[in-house]
Amino acid sequence: MIQVKRVYAPAEAGDGKRFLVERLWPRGMKKEDLRMDGWIKDVAPSDALRRWFGHEPAKWEEFRLRYFTELEGSQDSWKPLLDEARQGTVTLLYSAHDEEHNNAVALKAFLESKL
Repeated sequence: MIQVKRVYAPAEAGDGKRFLVERLWPRGMKKEDLRMDGWIKDVAPSDALRRWFGHEPAKWEEFRLRYFTELEGSQDSWKPLLDEARQGTVTLLYSAHDEEHNNAVALKAFLESKL
């Protein structure tokens, strides 16, 4: 099972393995305060794509298409997450304010299509 959660939300027992899937460290978050099993920067969208998207909901569908294209070319970055998801619960951690239009939501959909 794959789920998504903001890094600022408290960790819960049902989170399973927790992975930060952002290229940049979340603002205001101390590394020692974030309970996570790994930080996978390479699975995040490229800087160019992240800047182009700018968290604008109107660009969401095109962002997903471009991000999925990037992911298809970097299997080494997301395969470990897929392997973990096959064994148990995985929580993808993100820092965006928008809970519906962010890279973790898109990544979850991408990974679920591969399960």
